Amino acid sequence: MSERRDEPANGAPDDRSGDDVARGPEAGGVDSDGGSIGPMGPSGPIGARPGLWRHVYASIFRHRFDDTRRNRMLQITSNSFLHLHPATTRRHGLRLRFTWGMGGVSFLVFLVTLVTGVVLMFYYRPTALFAYLDMKNLEHEVPFGMIMRNMHRWAGHAMVITVWLHMLRVFLSGSYKSPREFNWFVGVWLLTFTLLLSFTGYLLPWDQLAQWAVTVGTNMAAAAPFLGHEGPGAGLTGVTDRTDIRALLLGGPQVGDPAILRFYVLHCVFLPLILSVLLVVHFWRVRKDGGISGPPEPVEEAATLESVAATTAAQTAAETAGATGSPAVTPTGGS
Repeated sequence: MSERRDEPANGAPDDRSGDDVARGPEAGGVDSDGGSIGPMGPSGPIGARPGLWRHVYASIFRHRFDDTRRNRMLQITSNSFLHLHPATTRRHGLRLRFTWGMGGVSFLVFLVTLVTGVVLMFYYRPTALFAYLDMKNLEHEVPFGMIMRNMHRWAGHAMVITVWLHMLRVFLSGSYKSPREFNWFVGVWLLTFTLLLSFTGYLLPWDQLAQWAVTVGTNMAAAAPFLGHEGPGAGLTGVTDRTDIRALLLGGPQVGDPAILRFYVLHCVFLPLILSVLLVVHFWRVRKDGGISGPPEPVEEAATLESVAATTAAQTAAETAGATGSPAVTPTGGS
């Protein structure tokens, strides 16, 4: 006797999947002897005690693999990693000539700097006595140390370039406009913290180039308005050479041990944490704002949409006039 399958009331084919649809023996599994063990549930055969690995698998993948639209969306939304991506994407979002791929490349090089930076932290001590020696030891004594340091360095340079290009693409394509103004604001802060990460990491090798570059950069900070003792508005805020933004960055009057420690903490702890939080907000807003913004509609398509809208408005006006008995007024496209 065949098992009765519940059908929708309207007679349409049932595209549901899961335990809410009764399945026949063909949906079941087989045991080691080749016999049927009944219909399958999310964590194994219904009525059977699931094994450990089957239970772990079912806790991760909570859907079947039937090629239906619902299951294709479930593969995205119910997976721990794939849910970061939208279930569907617009066609223009796949065109390299529109997106340049700079957002994804920026995130990729950020991950490279993050992973290689954690590895470098095992071989580096942020003191004036050991910083330069540890860098040289990393290059010449640690296996794969030179390639690890160079990957971190060049990925950091690439991140600055790709973030700038990403901002340029967003500006040129008008992707900062409504409803994406807030995400543009978040992107500006991401660019700012990217530059701060690059600047704070410049001092850590503790060579002559690093020391004098940071000396020039912090002297520029001393001339910042209201925050630097040499800048405009210093008299209003009352900052001095011991309390301004330069002294806060260096921990003293010149580049030394306190400066390298502060730059190390900023570079390895605070700035990456802030950047990671902003990245989460940035990705979330991309999803909530409808995905990647699209190019403007072609003239033909816009004219077609306007014609359809005018026809619909005319039909609505005619139906309203027929119901009320008043003459219909046909809307015109002019203003």
